[in-house]
Amino acid sequence: MPKKVFVSGCFDMLHSGHVAFFQAAAAYGDLYVALGSDATVYELKGRLPVNSQEERLYMVQSVNCVKQAFISSGSGMLDFANELRQMKPDIFVVNADGNVPQKAALCAAEGIEYIVLEREPQAGLPPRSTTALRRVEQMPYRIDLAGGWLDQPFVSKLYPGPVLTISLEPTIAFNERSGMATSTRNAALDLWGAKLPPGDPEKLAKILFCYDNPPGTTEISGSQDAIGIAMPGLNRAYYEGAYWPTTIDKVGDELTLQFIEGALYLVPLGPREADYNPLNEQHITREGAQALSEATEACWKAILNHDIHGFGQSVRASFEAQIAMFPHMANDMVFDLINRYRDVALGWKLSGAGGGGYLILVADHPIEKAIRVNIRRTLE
Repeated sequence: MPKKVFVSGCFDMLHSGHVAFFQAAAAYGDLYVALGSDATVYELKGRLPVNSQEERLYMVQSVNCVKQAFISSGSGMLDFANELRQMKPDIFVVNADGNVPQKAALCAAEGIEYIVLEREPQAGLPPRSTTALRRVEQMPYRIDLAGGWLDQPFVSKLYPGPVLTISLEPTIAFNERSGMATSTRNAALDLWGAKLPPGDPEKLAKILFCYDNPPGTTEISGSQDAIGIAMPGLNRAYYEGAYWPTTIDKVGDELTLQFIEGALYLVPLGPREADYNPLNEQHITREGAQALSEATEACWKAILNHDIHGFGQSVRASFEAQIAMFPHMANDMVFDLINRYRDVALGWKLSGAGGGGYLILVADHPIEKAIRVNIRRTLE
Protein backbone atom coordinates (compact mmCIF):
# COMPACT_ATOMS: atom_id res chain seq x y z
CA MET A 1 0.00 0.00 0.00
CA PRO A 2 1.43 3.47 -0.92
CA LYS A 3 2.49 5.71 1.92
CA LYS A 4 0.45 8.81 2.73
CA VAL A 5 2.41 11.98 1.97
CA PHE A 6 1.29 15.35 3.35
CA VAL A 7 2.26 18.87 2.21
CA SER A 8 0.91 22.28 3.13
CA GLY A 9 1.08 25.78 1.77
CA CYS A 10 -0.65 28.70 0.10
CA PHE A 11 0.03 27.65 -3.53
CA ASP A 12 -1.24 30.93 -4.93
CA MET A 13 -0.79 31.73 -8.63
CA LEU A 14 -0.06 28.06 -9.40
CA HIS A 15 3.16 27.75 -11.42
CA SER A 16 5.71 25.19 -12.56
CA GLY A 17 7.63 25.43 -9.27
CA HIS A 18 4.55 24.28 -7.37
CA VAL A 19 3.98 21.40 -9.76
CA ALA A 20 7.64 20.33 -9.50
CA PHE A 21 7.30 20.33 -5.70
CA PHE A 22 4.12 18.24 -5.87
CA GLN A 23 5.80 15.76 -8.19
CA ALA A 24 8.85 15.48 -5.93
CA ALA A 25 6.64 14.91 -2.88
CA ALA A 26 4.39 12.44 -4.72
CA ALA A 27 7.42 10.28 -5.45
CA TYR A 28 7.17 9.18 -1.79
CA GLY A 29 3.53 8.00 -2.03
CA ASP A 30 -0.06 9.26 -2.33
CA LEU A 31 -0.01 13.05 -2.05
CA TYR A 32 -2.42 15.04 0.14
CA VAL A 33 -2.24 18.85 -0.06
CA ALA A 34 -3.42 21.13 2.77
CA LEU A 35 -4.13 24.65 1.51
CA GLY A 36 -4.03 27.70 3.76
CA SER A 37 -7.32 29.58 3.86
CA ASP A 38 -7.54 33.16 2.62
CA ALA A 39 -7.65 34.30 6.26
CA THR A 40 -4.48 32.36 7.10
CA VAL A 41 -2.62 33.73 4.08
CA TYR A 42 -3.54 37.25 5.15
CA GLU A 43 -2.39 36.53 8.70
CA LEU A 44 1.00 35.18 7.60
CA LYS A 45 1.72 37.31 4.51
CA GLY A 46 -0.03 40.56 5.34
CA ARG A 47 -2.00 40.39 2.07
CA LEU A 48 -4.78 38.34 0.54
CA PRO A 49 -3.83 35.75 -2.10
CA VAL A 50 -4.37 36.64 -5.74
CA ASN A 51 -6.57 33.56 -6.14
CA SER A 52 -9.27 32.73 -3.60
CA GLN A 53 -9.14 29.52 -1.59
CA GLU A 54 -11.83 27.99 -3.81
CA GLU A 55 -9.80 28.75 -6.96
CA ARG A 56 -6.60 27.46 -5.41
CA LEU A 57 -8.32 24.29 -4.25
CA TYR A 58 -9.72 23.68 -7.75
CA MET A 59 -6.33 24.18 -9.42
CA VAL A 60 -4.31 22.07 -6.98
CA GLN A 61 -6.85 19.25 -7.04
CA SER A 62 -6.55 19.26 -10.85
CA VAL A 63 -2.81 18.41 -10.74
CA ASN A 64 -2.68 14.72 -11.66
CA CYS A 65 -0.11 13.73 -8.99
CA VAL A 66 -2.31 15.13 -6.18
CA LYS A 67 -4.57 12.48 -4.67
CA GLN A 68 -6.57 14.93 -2.54
CA ALA A 69 -6.47 18.65 -1.69
CA PHE A 70 -8.41 20.49 1.02
CA ILE A 71 -8.55 23.80 2.91
CA SER A 72 -6.93 23.63 6.35
CA SER A 73 -9.33 24.35 9.19
CA GLY A 74 -6.87 26.05 11.53
CA SER A 75 -4.87 29.27 11.44
CA GLY A 76 -1.25 30.38 11.68
CA MET A 77 1.90 28.51 10.74
CA LEU A 78 0.37 25.14 11.79
CA ASP A 79 -3.10 25.71 10.30
CA PHE A 80 -3.09 22.11 9.03
CA ALA A 81 -2.47 20.46 12.43
CA ASN A 82 -6.03 19.12 12.86
CA GLU A 83 -6.04 17.51 9.42
CA LEU A 84 -2.54 16.11 9.96
CA ARG A 85 -3.59 14.39 13.19
CA GLN A 86 -6.79 13.05 11.65
CA MET A 87 -5.11 11.74 8.50
CA LYS A 88 -1.99 10.36 10.23
CA PRO A 89 0.26 10.48 7.15
CA ASP A 90 3.51 8.58 6.96
CA ILE A 91 5.54 11.50 5.62
CA PHE A 92 5.39 15.30 5.80
CA VAL A 93 7.32 17.08 3.01
CA VAL A 94 8.38 20.75 3.02
CA ASN A 95 10.56 23.01 0.90
CA ALA A 96 13.61 24.58 2.50
CA ASP A 97 11.91 27.97 2.95
CA GLY A 98 8.95 26.26 4.66
CA ASN A 99 11.13 24.28 7.07
CA VAL A 100 10.43 25.67 10.55
CA PRO A 101 10.99 24.05 13.97
CA GLN A 102 7.26 24.04 14.76
CA LYS A 103 6.54 21.73 11.82
CA ALA A 104 9.42 19.40 12.66
CA ALA A 105 8.32 19.26 16.32
CA LEU A 106 4.71 18.48 15.39
CA CYS A 107 5.82 15.61 13.14
CA ALA A 108 8.15 14.25 15.81
CA ALA A 109 5.31 14.28 18.33
CA GLU A 110 2.99 12.47 15.93
CA GLY A 111 5.58 9.93 14.73
CA ILE A 112 5.58 11.29 11.15
CA GLU A 113 8.71 11.26 8.98
CA TYR A 114 9.80 14.82 8.13
CA ILE A 115 11.52 15.44 4.78
CA VAL A 116 12.97 18.77 3.57
CA LEU A 117 13.41 19.29 -0.18
CA GLU A 118 15.45 21.90 -2.00
CA ARG A 119 13.60 24.00 -4.58
CA GLU A 120 14.44 22.45 -7.94
CA PRO A 121 12.77 23.54 -11.21
CA GLN A 122 11.67 20.97 -13.75
CA ALA A 123 14.51 20.20 -16.18
CA GLY A 124 14.57 22.78 -18.97
CA LEU A 125 12.27 25.23 -17.16
CA PRO A 126 13.28 28.44 -15.34
CA PRO A 127 12.97 28.66 -11.55
CA ARG A 128 9.59 30.01 -10.52
CA SER A 129 8.13 31.41 -7.32
CA THR A 130 4.94 33.26 -6.49
CA THR A 131 7.09 36.12 -5.25
CA ALA A 132 8.77 36.52 -8.63
CA LEU A 133 5.39 36.55 -10.37
CA ARG A 134 3.98 39.36 -8.19
CA ARG A 135 5.03 42.89 -9.16
CA VAL A 136 4.33 44.03 -5.61
CA GLU A 137 7.30 41.94 -4.51
CA GLN A 138 9.78 44.28 -6.21
CA MET A 139 9.98 46.24 -2.96
CA PRO A 140 13.17 45.25 -1.07
CA TYR A 141 13.46 43.73 2.38
CA ARG A 142 16.36 44.31 4.74
CA ILE A 143 18.57 42.41 7.19
CA ASP A 144 20.35 44.11 10.08
CA LEU A 145 23.64 42.23 10.30
CA ALA A 146 24.66 43.71 13.65
CA GLY A 147 23.91 46.57 16.02
CA GLY A 148 20.12 46.47 16.01
CA TRP A 149 18.64 48.48 18.93
CA LEU A 150 21.31 51.18 18.63
CA ASP A 151 18.92 52.96 16.26
CA GLN A 152 16.70 53.57 19.30
CA PRO A 153 17.69 56.68 21.30
CA PHE A 154 17.06 54.96 24.62
CA VAL A 155 20.03 52.70 23.76
CA SER A 156 22.44 54.89 21.76
CA LYS A 157 22.15 57.81 24.19
CA LEU A 158 23.94 55.54 26.68
CA TYR A 159 26.69 54.69 24.21
CA PRO A 160 26.81 55.59 20.49
CA GLY A 161 27.31 53.02 17.78
CA PRO A 162 26.42 51.72 14.34
CA VAL A 163 23.80 49.45 12.85
CA LEU A 164 24.82 47.45 9.75
CA THR A 165 22.08 46.74 7.20
CA ILE A 166 21.88 45.10 3.80
CA SER A 167 19.06 45.67 1.32
CA LEU A 168 17.65 42.45 -0.13
CA GLU A 169 16.11 41.59 -3.46
CA PRO A 170 12.69 40.02 -2.72
CA THR A 171 13.60 36.54 -3.97
CA ILE A 172 11.22 35.04 -1.41
CA ALA A 173 8.23 36.52 0.41
CA PHE A 174 9.33 36.83 4.02
CA ASN A 175 6.51 36.40 6.51
CA GLU A 176 5.00 39.32 8.38
CA ARG A 177 6.38 39.82 11.91
CA SER A 178 9.63 38.09 10.91
CA GLY A 179 12.14 40.83 11.63
CA MET A 180 12.77 41.61 7.95
CA ALA A 181 11.31 45.15 8.20
CA THR A 182 8.00 43.91 6.79
CA SER A 183 5.92 46.60 8.53
CA THR A 184 8.14 49.37 7.15
CA ARG A 185 8.10 47.64 3.77
CA ASN A 186 4.30 47.66 3.87
CA ALA A 187 4.46 51.41 4.55
CA ALA A 188 6.72 51.75 1.50
CA LEU A 189 4.23 49.82 -0.62
CA ASP A 190 1.44 52.10 0.62
CA LEU A 191 3.52 55.19 -0.07
CA TRP A 192 5.05 54.31 -3.44
CA GLY A 193 3.32 51.25 -4.83
CA ALA A 194 5.07 48.27 -6.36
CA LYS A 195 8.66 49.47 -6.14
CA LEU A 196 10.95 52.24 -4.93
CA PRO A 197 10.77 55.44 -6.96
CA PRO A 198 13.84 57.01 -8.57
CA GLY A 199 15.76 59.46 -6.45
CA ASP A 200 18.53 59.77 -3.90
CA PRO A 201 18.36 56.63 -1.71
CA GLU A 202 19.12 58.47 1.53
CA LYS A 203 16.37 61.01 0.88
CA LEU A 204 13.96 58.16 0.11
CA ALA A 205 14.93 56.53 3.40
CA LYS A 206 14.15 59.76 5.29
CA ILE A 207 10.79 60.07 3.55
CA LEU A 208 9.93 56.46 4.36
CA PHE A 209 11.00 56.84 7.99
CA CYS A 210 8.75 59.88 8.43
CA TYR A 211 5.83 58.21 6.65
CA ASP A 212 6.24 55.09 8.80
CA ASN A 213 6.24 57.19 11.98
CA PRO A 214 3.62 59.95 11.65
CA PRO A 215 3.08 62.48 14.45
CA GLY A 216 1.60 60.81 17.50
CA THR A 217 3.34 57.46 16.96
CA THR A 218 4.11 56.02 20.40
CA GLU A 219 6.60 53.29 19.41
CA ILE A 220 8.94 54.64 16.75
CA SER A 221 10.19 52.15 14.17
CA GLY A 222 13.97 52.40 14.03
CA SER A 223 15.31 54.27 11.02
CA GLN A 224 17.59 51.33 10.17
CA ASP A 225 14.47 49.67 8.70
CA ALA A 226 13.90 52.50 6.23
CA ILE A 227 17.63 52.75 5.49
CA GLY A 228 17.90 49.02 4.83
CA ILE A 229 14.95 49.08 2.44
CA ALA A 230 15.73 52.28 0.52
CA MET A 231 19.52 52.24 0.35
CA PRO A 232 21.12 49.47 -1.76
CA GLY A 233 24.12 47.39 -0.77
CA LEU A 234 25.67 47.44 2.71
CA ASN A 235 25.19 50.49 4.96
CA ARG A 236 26.68 51.49 8.32
CA ALA A 237 24.38 53.97 10.07
CA TYR A 238 25.93 55.58 13.15
CA TYR A 239 23.61 56.63 15.99
CA GLU A 240 24.36 59.07 18.80
CA GLY A 241 21.14 59.32 20.82
CA ALA A 242 18.78 60.41 18.01
CA TYR A 243 16.33 58.61 15.75
CA TRP A 244 18.28 59.47 12.59
CA PRO A 245 21.98 58.56 12.29
CA THR A 246 24.65 61.24 12.26
CA THR A 247 26.48 59.49 9.38
CA ILE A 248 25.77 56.69 6.90
CA ASP A 249 28.70 54.87 5.28
CA LYS A 250 27.80 53.05 2.08
CA VAL A 251 29.48 50.00 0.52
CA GLY A 252 28.52 48.70 -2.90
CA ASP A 253 31.63 47.06 -4.31
CA GLU A 254 30.87 43.70 -5.84
CA LEU A 255 33.49 41.62 -4.05
CA THR A 256 32.30 42.74 -0.62
CA LEU A 257 28.63 42.12 -1.43
CA GLN A 258 29.51 38.69 -2.82
CA PHE A 259 31.48 37.97 0.36
CA ILE A 260 28.41 38.74 2.50
CA GLU A 261 26.04 36.73 0.27
CA GLY A 262 28.39 33.77 0.36
CA ALA A 263 28.49 33.77 4.17
CA LEU A 264 24.79 34.18 5.08
CA TYR A 265 22.26 31.38 5.56
CA LEU A 266 18.72 31.82 6.88
CA VAL A 267 16.78 29.14 8.77
CA PRO A 268 13.04 29.87 9.20
CA LEU A 269 11.58 30.08 12.70
CA GLY A 270 8.06 31.16 11.77
CA PRO A 271 6.49 34.59 12.44
CA ARG A 272 6.43 36.21 15.85
CA GLU A 273 3.29 35.80 17.93
CA ALA A 274 0.84 38.70 17.61
CA ASP A 275 1.31 39.73 21.26
CA TYR A 276 5.11 39.35 21.27
CA ASN A 277 6.95 42.32 22.79
CA PRO A 278 10.75 42.23 23.28
CA LEU A 279 10.49 45.22 25.63
CA ASN A 280 8.67 43.24 28.31
CA GLU A 281 11.99 42.74 30.09
CA GLN A 282 14.96 45.08 29.74
CA HIS A 283 18.45 45.29 31.22
CA ILE A 284 19.71 48.30 29.27
CA THR A 285 23.00 49.65 30.56
CA ARG A 286 25.87 51.74 29.25
CA GLU A 287 28.08 48.65 29.39
CA GLY A 288 25.55 46.68 27.38
CA ALA A 289 25.22 49.38 24.73
CA GLN A 290 29.02 49.63 24.55
CA ALA A 291 29.35 45.88 24.05
CA LEU A 292 26.81 46.03 21.22
CA SER A 293 28.57 49.00 19.61
CA GLU A 294 32.02 47.42 19.80
CA ALA A 295 30.82 44.09 18.41
CA THR A 296 29.19 45.91 15.49
CA GLU A 297 32.34 47.91 14.74
CA ALA A 298 34.27 44.62 14.73
CA CYS A 299 31.70 43.20 12.32
CA TRP A 300 32.09 46.19 9.98
CA LYS A 301 35.88 45.78 9.92
CA ALA A 302 35.63 42.01 9.35
CA ILE A 303 33.30 42.50 6.38
CA LEU A 304 35.53 45.14 4.79
CA ASN A 305 38.53 42.82 5.25
CA HIS A 306 36.55 39.81 3.96
CA ASP A 307 37.41 38.02 7.22
CA ILE A 308 34.84 35.24 7.46
CA HIS A 309 35.84 34.11 10.95
CA GLY A 310 35.82 37.65 12.30
CA PHE A 311 32.44 38.19 10.60
CA GLY A 312 30.93 35.18 12.33
CA GLN A 313 32.42 35.93 15.74
CA SER A 314 31.30 39.57 15.73
CA VAL A 315 27.77 38.74 14.58
CA ARG A 316 27.51 36.31 17.47
CA ALA A 317 28.95 38.88 19.92
CA SER A 318 26.44 41.47 18.69
CA PHE A 319 23.57 39.03 19.22
CA GLU A 320 24.79 38.12 22.70
CA ALA A 321 24.94 41.83 23.59
CA GLN A 322 21.37 42.26 22.33
CA ILE A 323 19.87 39.41 24.34
CA ALA A 324 21.76 40.50 27.45
CA MET A 325 19.80 43.76 27.29
CA PHE A 326 16.55 42.29 25.89
CA PRO A 327 16.20 38.70 27.19
CA HIS A 328 12.76 38.24 25.59
CA MET A 329 14.34 38.36 22.12
CA ALA A 330 15.12 34.64 22.39
CA ASN A 331 13.27 31.64 23.82
CA ASP A 332 13.90 27.92 24.26
CA MET A 333 12.98 27.19 20.62
CA VAL A 334 15.56 29.72 19.45
CA PHE A 335 18.28 28.34 21.71
CA ASP A 336 17.49 24.77 20.62
CA LEU A 337 17.90 25.79 17.00
CA ILE A 338 21.17 27.59 17.75
CA ASN A 339 22.50 24.47 19.45
CA ARG A 340 21.62 22.46 16.36
CA TYR A 341 23.87 24.67 14.21
CA ARG A 342 26.50 25.58 16.79
CA ASP A 343 29.11 23.18 15.36
CA VAL A 344 28.59 24.08 11.70
CA ALA A 345 28.23 27.88 11.85
CA LEU A 346 30.72 30.59 12.82
CA GLY A 347 28.08 32.98 14.13
CA TRP A 348 24.34 33.49 14.47
CA LYS A 349 21.70 36.07 15.26
CA LEU A 350 17.96 36.55 14.94
CA SER A 351 16.31 38.65 12.29
CA GLY A 352 15.04 41.85 13.84
CA ALA A 353 13.94 41.95 17.47
CA GLY A 354 13.57 38.18 17.72
CA GLY A 355 10.66 36.11 18.94
CA GLY A 356 10.42 34.42 15.56
CA GLY A 357 11.39 35.16 11.98
CA TYR A 358 14.71 33.66 10.90
CA LEU A 359 17.89 32.43 12.50
CA ILE A 360 20.66 34.06 10.46
CA LEU A 361 23.84 32.00 10.29
CA VAL A 362 27.34 33.01 9.19
CA ALA A 363 29.27 30.04 7.82
CA ASP A 364 32.31 29.31 5.68
CA HIS A 365 30.66 26.32 3.98
CA PRO A 366 27.12 25.57 2.72
CA ILE A 367 24.38 25.00 5.33
CA GLU A 368 22.05 22.28 4.11
CA LYS A 369 18.41 23.31 3.49
CA ALA A 370 19.03 26.95 4.47
CA ILE A 371 17.80 30.00 2.52
CA ARG A 372 20.23 32.21 0.58
CA VAL A 373 19.78 35.94 -0.04
CA ASN A 374 20.58 38.33 -2.88
CA ILE A 375 21.76 41.83 -1.95
CA ARG A 376 20.24 44.65 -4.01
CA ARG A 377 22.97 46.36 -5.98
CA THR A 378 21.19 49.38 -7.45
CA LEU A 379 17.93 51.28 -7.14
CA GLU A 380 16.65 49.93 -10.45
